[in-house]
Amino acid sequence: MATMAIAAVTFAACNNNQSSHEGHQHDSTAVTAAAPATAATDESLATLTPQFTTIDPAVAASLKQVTDHYLHIKNALAGDNSAEAANGGKAMATAMEQLNKAALTPEQQQLYGQNEDDLKEHAEHIGKNEGNVEHQREHFAQMSEDVLSLVKAFGGGQPLYQDYCPMYDNNKGAAWLSETKEIKNPYFGSKMATCGTVKAIIK
Repeated sequence: MATMAIAAVTFAACNNNQSSHEGHQHDSTAVTAAAPATAATDESLATLTPQFTTIDPAVAASLKQVTDHYLHIKNALAGDNSAEAANGGKAMATAMEQLNKAALTPEQQQLYGQNEDDLKEHAEHIGKNEGNVEHQREHFAQMSEDVLSLVKAFGGGQPLYQDYCPMYDNNKGAAWLSETKEIKNPYFGSKMATCGTVKAIIK
């Protein structure tokens, strides 16, 4: 019985927020259950260091813009704001067009090129789908994989946290990047705002 109760509480860490709008008691339970997800300190997290230590300053600035627009989309989706997510998608696509790929080394060009087309496609889809937040989230999940690859290679211009939601897409799970340790889930928004765990920090 005790084992079953522990398992139920563990599962509830992401599930209880589905009922969060029904009463303050549910809100309190959800926050308490999800507390371990936000309690990690930087010292307790796996620390990842970007692959490339030398990057053209103008390229680094352009890549930071791309990352900033990604975070704009993330925060908009966490707030269930489809219009702002669309704005972020359009801005990201524009920033990618302005990036000077000629200033990248051959190795950097290869890695950037492996993610460029998919990332731009996801940004454009998010930009064109204002009003369809679930479709935007589908593209954001795939976008996050591309942005994670770029940040692991080039850095993000600031420390970024690698987060993971185990319940998205019928429990297949999905990752995302955040500028804060606090979990604000972009895949479920207000339905399960604190669902997720911090996996690593990229400095």
